[in-house]
Amino acid sequence: MNIKNAQLEVDNWIKEHGVRYFNELTNMAQLTEEVGEVARIIARRYGEQSEKESDKNKDLGEELADVVFVVLCLANQTGVNLQEAFDKKMHLKTNRDHDRHHNNQKLK
Repeated sequence: MNIKNAQLEVDNWIKEHGVRYFNELTNMAQLTEEVGEVARIIARRYGEQSEKESDKNKDLGEELADVVFVVLCLANQTGVNLQEAFDKKMHLKTNRDHDRHHNNQKLK
């Protein structure tokens, strides 16, 4: 599925199941919360913090999907074509960062 279709799918879901979008500030707070849940899993599962027993069954993929869902909501309600923005960003990063990363001694 491409990003454009994902945006449409989220919009249809909101209209069918969600009644309406939360306002942008509420969605921004939700995004922060979801990113925090991802950070908690990463810090404990892959970082140096010990993982609590209650966190061991948390699904990283599900939490990342929550982040994507809220980002798509924000894009929809602010009129951002995320597919276009992503494609533009990848082009920019490819041109800007190719040699920089290949020449970075820290990555060798």
